[in-house]
Amino acid sequence: MNQQPENPFQPTTPPSPAKWHTDSVLIKLGIIATLIILLLIPSAWIQSLVIEREGYQKIERGGMANTWADTQLVQGPVLLLPYKKQVTETDGNKKTSTREVINTLYVLPQTLQAKAAVKTQPFTKGVYDATGYSADIAITGDFDKPDLALAGIDPSAVMYDKARLVFSISDNKGLMNNPAVKIQSQTYAPEPTVEDAIPFDKGLQVKFNLQPGQGFAFSYRLNLKGSNQLNFLHTGKTTDVEISSDWKSPDFSSHEPDSKAINAQGFNAKWHMVYYNRPFPQQWVNNNQELVKKRGGSDAVFGVKLQLPIDQYRKVLRTTKYSTLIILLTFISLFLAEMVKKQRVHVFNYVLIGAAMVVYYTLLLSFSEQVGYNWAYFISSVSTIALIAIFTASLLNNRMVAVTFSFILGIFYGFIFIIIQLEELSLLFGSVALFVIVATLMYFSRKISWDRQ
Repeated sequence: MNQQPENPFQPTTPPSPAKWHTDSVLIKLGIIATLIILLLIPSAWIQSLVIEREGYQKIERGGMANTWADTQLVQGPVLLLPYKKQVTETDGNKKTSTREVINTLYVLPQTLQAKAAVKTQPFTKGVYDATGYSADIAITGDFDKPDLALAGIDPSAVMYDKARLVFSISDNKGLMNNPAVKIQSQTYAPEPTVEDAIPFDKGLQVKFNLQPGQGFAFSYRLNLKGSNQLNFLHTGKTTDVEISSDWKSPDFSSHEPDSKAINAQGFNAKWHMVYYNRPFPQQWVNNNQELVKKRGGSDAVFGVKLQLPIDQYRKVLRTTKYSTLIILLTFISLFLAEMVKKQRVHVFNYVLIGAAMVVYYTLLLSFSEQVGYNWAYFISSVSTIALIAIFTASLLNNRMVAVTFSFILGIFYGFIFIIIQLEELSLLFGSVALFVIVATLMYFSRKISWDRQ
């Protein structure tokens, strides 16, 4: 059969150009990386939303403190012993005059013991929680006789009949009883302090007649209510405090107790503080601000925080900080599935999957305010994984790939949940898990053509 000659004048069809801009693996990875960076913007917005909601919770807790009682700091007691002193003054004409002034000697207890039984009462306002409590506190101790020679005070100038014992709590609104103060065998009813010489901003005082050259024992009981924290001021030369409560997750970050026991019924903690653990002396003269200006030291104030076990907002905020990692691992997994199945997934579909993972954190935040963090994490994770798996199955037209992809996502979200729960071991566990993930990605990526698919 004769072959027809080619017509040199007939136009030839040019070959189709290579779709390098759509087939290039590296360009596809560059676009995915750009999407991940852009998704950092809504992730940052969500973190700001969590911080804002946490701020609302603090405001609501402050409102609860105004109606119930604020955190309580139990202070004192302090012995105030007035004495007379002759002061010589010289005026401008060099004329000398002598006048009598009343000064005050401040003395702290030799020993101080406090035993507190705390019963908690949770409060809920809307979606916000706070912890209130009522406490029965028995306080005992004793004073040594004042060292007048050390203070340079003439014993005959001391006004023993005007001695005062002063103690205080930080929020008087929380006091639920009229404490009866026993000094030796006498019982006294305290009254509010109004004089300028008191060592606290506000407090209660007992006026009594101190026997010259003698110390004394004291005791009183406080029934008070407060919220979130119960602290004590270390005023004794030795201070022993014991707190027992039905609260199951105490925080002793201010000062670790010498012994503690925490179980399902609550906790019991004991502190033994000595003279060298506090920033003020055993006695001083004429300075009513000595305790106020130095009590803020970490060694002077100790006690317990009755915060919620682990605040849901802190957990959600920590979870959102892993959002970039989750999005990155999800996109890489989807990209590898795309390469293995040799089916292209459009960039817009990556955008939709990224949007679903960002919305996941708003679901987590909103549900955690209603049902707690653990259930919120389960509901949000299952919903998001199911949505992405169904969407992936429709894109790749392969149910098995979708099941595998949902299993991978489940591992990712489970990995983050375990990290959030572990706290102290989170760095170790996270480092090992990331190493395994990187090794897995290296294994599956070794046969991919990085120039063209």
